[in-house]
Amino acid sequence: MTMTTDTSARYREFKMPDVGEGLTEAEILKWYVQPGDTVVDGQVVCEVETAKAAVELPIPYDGVVHALRFDEGTTVDVGASIITVDVAPGSDDGAPAPAAAPAPAAEPAGEAEAAEPKGRQPVLVGYGVSEASTKRRPRRGAAAVPEQGAAASAGAAIQAEMNGHAAPAPVAEALSRPLAKPPVRKLAKDLGVDLATITPTGPDGIITREDVHAATAATAVPEAPEAPASVSAPAATATAVVTAGGRETRIPVKGVRKATAAAMVGSAFTAPHVTEFVTVDVTRTMKLVEELKSDKDMAGVRVNPLLLIAKALLVAIKRHPEVNATWDEAAQEIVLKHYVNLGIAAATPRGLLVPNIKDAHDQTLPQLAQSLGELVSTAREGKTTPAAMQGGTVTITNVGVFGVDTGTPILNPGESAILAVGAIKLQPWVHKGKVKPRQVTTLALSFDHRLVDGELGSKVLADVAAVLEQPKRLITWA
Repeated sequence: MTMTTDTSARYREFKMPDVGEGLTEAEILKWYVQPGDTVVDGQVVCEVETAKAAVELPIPYDGVVHALRFDEGTTVDVGASIITVDVAPGSDDGAPAPAAAPAPAAEPAGEAEAAEPKGRQPVLVGYGVSEASTKRRPRRGAAAVPEQGAAASAGAAIQAEMNGHAAPAPVAEALSRPLAKPPVRKLAKDLGVDLATITPTGPDGIITREDVHAATAATAVPEAPEAPASVSAPAATATAVVTAGGRETRIPVKGVRKATAAAMVGSAFTAPHVTEFVTVDVTRTMKLVEELKSDKDMAGVRVNPLLLIAKALLVAIKRHPEVNATWDEAAQEIVLKHYVNLGIAAATPRGLLVPNIKDAHDQTLPQLAQSLGELVSTAREGKTTPAAMQGGTVTITNVGVFGVDTGTPILNPGESAILAVGAIKLQPWVHKGKVKPRQVTTLALSFDHRLVDGELGSKVLADVAAVLEQPKRLITWA
């Protein structure tokens, strides 16, 4: 009697989870494992970047890595299989090919996966698993192959290409279709480039993003070049492409930077912004900073002007709680917040992040200093979680670290106010009837005029300035 084994129970597919409340895709930044490596339940196997943050993904199985479905730098839909694990290594049943078994030509790739039992799905703490379908459309032309053998070969070529591998030469010839990964095909479609006209430079004849951009540059009209892109150090990544004879650089906008751009545009054209300014003598605050650095109660935490500025803003909000609110467009209501989640804008290699300190209003000065230090270091390491950037109520942005006097900051979406702090400099200042060199800075407060009128905004800004000018008000006003 012939014995059969269930290979589907041996090989488990780990799918891209929804790591950020409804996000539909994520880019694989780095693989920490390779085929043949042993993994255990809970081990981090890769790092991905969503539109909100970089997140490390743990595998929910014990076993041996059989295949990685996508290369680093590939943007993957939520729900798509990214890694296959052999959960019963050493079994006698035959191992499947590294690529998933091809579906029939008339069936969209991915339906076979949908038919499998769900079993355990990876879930990050605080986030659910997306139930959205990630089925792919049938490839045009696959059904046109007349013979069953040719159809099966076409299916194998399709699946191999989806997994980032080159198809066997006979299949490629039969299909007569250039090889490219799905993100590259989408890029070509968006740019209006015919893949059939491109000479591939990738391994095994695969067309790369660079090939598509090069083809775009070749067809560009030199007499009417586009305006040069603004390039900043954090944005200059390995995917940047120099075009038009080196006169332009094109940088794909994705991940955190793409989400930030969309959020800022939405905020600027939704909330009516008002910005007010005040220039203040902060000499006493700077002296207090130096004294606190040697205070034993502040040992082990970083003390800087931002700490006292944050505390001054919290005191001002306590005196004027109406400023700490949000606008509910659907209900046409103002929602007053009885807590302060204080956002701190942080420039990172992945773009601008605004994580916030939860319930900052309840923290003592040493606790606030510790929270600020942890927030900034985590952001610079690129480890800020999506949860840390949600639920903010007001924000501080310190443009002074760049030597800038002040600015007109744009509100974080859903927040009522944002305070910009300029550079603290020695300037001539009238102090006790005489002109003396004093430490001076300029503060700018932007607020949503639907929530905060001019009087309320002015009082909040004036209170922040008053505390920084006379920091003893931290005691008398607290």
